[in-house]
Amino acid sequence: MITFQRPLLVGALMGLPLLASAADQPATDNADRALTSSGSAPLVEKVKRATEQFKNLNVALNQGWVAATTCVSGPNFGAMGVHFGLPARIGDGEVKGDEPELLIYEPLSGGDTRLVGVEFIVIADDWADKHPNGEPPSVDGHLMNFVGEPNRYGLPAFYELHVWAWEHNPDGYFADWNKLVTCNKQTAD
Repeated sequence: MITFQRPLLVGALMGLPLLASAADQPATDNADRALTSSGSAPLVEKVKRATEQFKNLNVALNQGWVAATTCVSGPNFGAMGVHFGLPARIGDGEVKGDEPELLIYEPLSGGDTRLVGVEFIVIADDWADKHPNGEPPSVDGHLMNFVGEPNRYGLPAFYELHVWAWEHNPDGYFADWNKLVTCNKQTAD
């Protein structure tokens, strides 16, 4: 069973807890096959450009990113890592490829961290309010995963999409879990 830390600041700003992604099954995305000349999907390259500065967690913290979860690991499919959210982007009913709502870090020895990816998240009702024509949420053409309610996160229904821009994922750039990421080095702090 996965346990999550309910964030105080992000939850207070949104009026609800912010948690990590939904699916328990690894998934590959056919869009992984649409590669750039550098060997990755265009969205991955966009995410890298947008998050390069956040490879240093202190830069993210100084710009207002706050811890949203402890290290998220799964029983069979690897881990996601520690999620940090930017309150200004959460609850706006929008997703943009160069503005992820969450940064994902893997804990390393000695309390260090390593940026491994991002997660885009939008509450379903917020999306519907801003998009009354019923179009499904997507990030640069990549459909997001729907997570209904009730769900184990205690959130209203939401959409999510992971992008493993900084760590290879054998299950694809857009799978929820990454077998190469671990929470084994997370400290008690």
